[in-house]
Amino acid sequence: MKKNVLIIGAGGVAQVVAHKCAQHADVLGDLHIASRTVAKCDAIIASVRAKGHDCAFSAHAVDAMQSAQVADLIRETGVEIVINVGTAFVNMHVLDACIETGTAYIDTAIHEEPDKICETPPWYANYEWKRRDTCAKKGVTAILGAGFDPGVVNAYARYAIDQMDEVKSIDIVDINAGSHGKYFATNFDPEINFREFTGTVYYWEDQQWKETEMFASGHNWDLPVVGPSQAYQSGHDEVHSLAINYPQADVRFWMGFGDHYINVFTVLKNIGLLSEQPVTLAEGQQVVPLKLVKACLPDPASLAPDYTGKTCIGDLVKGTKNGEDIALFVYNVADHKDAYEEVGSQGISYTAGVPPVAAAMLVATGEWDSKSMKNVEELDPKPFLALLDRIGLPTRVLKGGLGGTDMAWADYTG
Repeated sequence: MKKNVLIIGAGGVAQVVAHKCAQHADVLGDLHIASRTVAKCDAIIASVRAKGHDCAFSAHAVDAMQSAQVADLIRETGVEIVINVGTAFVNMHVLDACIETGTAYIDTAIHEEPDKICETPPWYANYEWKRRDTCAKKGVTAILGAGFDPGVVNAYARYAIDQMDEVKSIDIVDINAGSHGKYFATNFDPEINFREFTGTVYYWEDQQWKETEMFASGHNWDLPVVGPSQAYQSGHDEVHSLAINYPQADVRFWMGFGDHYINVFTVLKNIGLLSEQPVTLAEGQQVVPLKLVKACLPDPASLAPDYTGKTCIGDLVKGTKNGEDIALFVYNVADHKDAYEEVGSQGISYTAGVPPVAAAMLVATGEWDSKSMKNVEELDPKPFLALLDRIGLPTRVLKGGLGGTDMAWADYTG
């Protein structure tokens, strides 16, 4: 059984991870959190203490872009599991440190390079999957994309597909029907958020990669609880692994956007303020426009106190069973205010932060300790969904797809 956890990162998602790890320290053991700014780690630990958790919890300073520093910290703390919820720019560096030290690795997104946006698919093959053979050879567990999307939605896809003889399509729908009260803000790191939407949108259809532009392909989805919601086809991490693991299925990702977000985004993009490439000012200074925009926008963690409303994220999976068409919508609904009351974060951070803790618990107990590199859909989804049911993200199933019979996941038998 693996014990003791190191959390990399000190943003809004890291705060959720810290609280949830503390709630389950009986399974996970001693806790550590590290960031370049140790004061942020101290603040997160203080928020955990304020909820009455008295588990062993220490803060550390580390530059996660330096694999050697991360490896030294792993050895110093004696942790056996690393939950990486730092920026996607650090993934490969943290993964390499885990491979060097034989430590289990969990992340929530594909690695990115600061000067590259929307590389050609499949993205995982450009980075993490290059370490797959090494992980298997050294017996290192690496669970990739274990947030909500990617992560839980991958498990939803696998669970639904396991009920079918053949899968035909996977449509992942992510709707945030909440309101933060700001003129404009992003729900997680603005730099990462905008990078998802400024390049080519890749999706998998007819057993080949296809391309479109952001906001060019929209659909109104009538979802449980949040109701009719406009969403647009977007490029996203999980499309790239699901397309490889289920090449016979069309795989698409849809994210909800309001007109106001689209208008502001379009203006920023059209005047060049979302570029990741540096520009030189008249005074000779170099700045990256995207980083400047990030600095001007509200910190996503600051949105939590006033956030209201709910999210609905799920998979509409279609296929056949015994010669008949079958459709399942497997989904979760989360509440922003409930998330704030429990862990001091908004619902987007909550849905992203709870799943990697569940994954860490399954690695700790051995159920997901794969001794190799896996994307979430390559692992048994049942213990994962059952654990999420217990620790804050219950799953429901619409049998027959959207508009079908609604039931708790635990009651659905296929």
